[in-house]
Amino acid sequence: MQVEEKRVDSQGRVSLPANWRRQHLGADGSVIIIQRGEELLIKASRGRRPSEFFDTLKASVTSDLADWRSVRRELLNHEGATG
Repeated sequence: MQVEEKRVDSQGRVSLPANWRRQHLGADGSVIIIQRGEELLIKASRGRRPSEFFDTLKASVTSDLADWRSVRRELLNHEGATG
């Protein structure tokens, strides 16, 4: 494990060592930052979606997604019909 101590500048930026960037980051240099209590975890994105880090549920809905109440109602009705 390698450890580097860096300062955060006035605009919130942290500079990663060049060899780490070359080794771990993709061409676009995207990272995902995860907060866990007092820790900040920086992970190379590598084209992964942030939703991969969270529990997900796939569902087909016909309701307008802008109307969350109707989506919720549809999901609850569907769950009750199958569960």
